[in-house]
Amino acid sequence: MKKLTSEQLAWLIRRHGVEMTHLSGGSHIGAIMSVADIIAMLYSNVLNYKSDNPKWNGRDRFILSKGHAGASIYAALAESGFFPVEELKTHYANGSRLSGHVSHHLPGVDFSTGSLGHGLSAACGMAYAAKKDGLTDHRVFVVLGDGECNEGAVWEAALFANHFRLNNLIAIVDHNRMQSLDFNENTFELEDFANKWNAFGWNVIEINGHDHKELKEAFNKSKEYGNIVPHKPTVIIADTIKGYGISFMENDILWHYRFPHDGWEYDCSVNELHQSMPRGIVDPYTPNGIPNPKMPTKTDDIGNDHTFSKTWNTTYPEKMRRVEAKPGSREFVHNTSL
Repeated sequence: MKKLTSEQLAWLIRRHGVEMTHLSGGSHIGAIMSVADIIAMLYSNVLNYKSDNPKWNGRDRFILSKGHAGASIYAALAESGFFPVEELKTHYANGSRLSGHVSHHLPGVDFSTGSLGHGLSAACGMAYAAKKDGLTDHRVFVVLGDGECNEGAVWEAALFANHFRLNNLIAIVDHNRMQSLDFNENTFELEDFANKWNAFGWNVIEINGHDHKELKEAFNKSKEYGNIVPHKPTVIIADTIKGYGISFMENDILWHYRFPHDGWEYDCSVNELHQSMPRGIVDPYTPNGIPNPKMPTKTDDIGNDHTFSKTWNTTYPEKMRRVEAKPGSREFVHNTSL
C-alpha cells in the first residue's frame, strides 16, 4: 500500500467523513473535520503500528477519547491498511463493525470510546502498566475533546499521570472551542486551559492543530520532553476549528449533530473539499466532484448562529398561577390553559 502524506490522509479522512455521515445519517461531522489533521499526523508520521498485525506488542497504543468522532479513526485505519476502504460505506449500518462511536471490535482499535471522560484514565492505565512491566518500546497516545475536559475523571487522570511520572503518555486536545450545543465558554468556562494542565504537572505544548509542520514538531518535542527529568506526561493543545475545511460548517454548532443531507449540503461539501484536494490522491466516491451541484437559496438555514445561548429563550405561560389551597393542604393547582 502506498504511504500517504499527512496532508493526503487528512483530506481523505474529511472526504470519508462526509460520505460516511451522509450515507448513514450519522452525526458529528464537525468534530470529524476538526480532528482530521491530528489523526492524519498520528497515523502517517508518529504512531508505530503494523496494519497486518494489529496486536503487535511493540505498537504504540492509541485511544480516541472523543469517540463520537470515530469516523475519523475508521477512515485513517482503512487508508492505513487495517481493513478495506470499501467497508467504510457500512458506517452505522445494522451488523456493521463501524459503530457510531469507536468500537474495539475493529482491528487497530485498542479501546471502545463514546462515554466522554474515560479515555485518558484508560490511557493512564496502559502507560502505568508499561512502566511497571519495564516496557520502553512503545508510548500511549490519547486524543480528547476540549468540551470533554468538563468531566472530573479527566482531571483525576491528569493528577494520576503526573504523580506516577507517566512520561510515556501524550494527550492531544482537539481544542475547537465548541461542545454539544454551544461554545465552551458559554457552557463551562475552560480558559486559561494551558495553565490548568501546567498546574496539574504536565508539559504543555500549544499549537495550530491544522498546521502539519507545527503538529510534527509538537510530537517530536513530546518525545524529547519524555526524557527530561523530572519525568512528566505531555499534553498538546491543538487549536482547531470545528467543521474545518467546509466553509458553512466552520464554527457552526449545528454540525455537531447534523450530517450533510442530499442536495446543496452534500454537493457543496464535496466540491469545497475538491478545491483543497492534495495532489497524488483520488476521491473514491466522486472523482470529478459534483458537476451540477445544487446551491443554497436565501431560504436555506446557512450562516446563522445555532448556539444554545443564541437560540434558547425560555418563556412561561402568563396565565400560570398558584391557586391557594385549603388550610393545611399541600395541594397546588396550576392553570396552564392559554
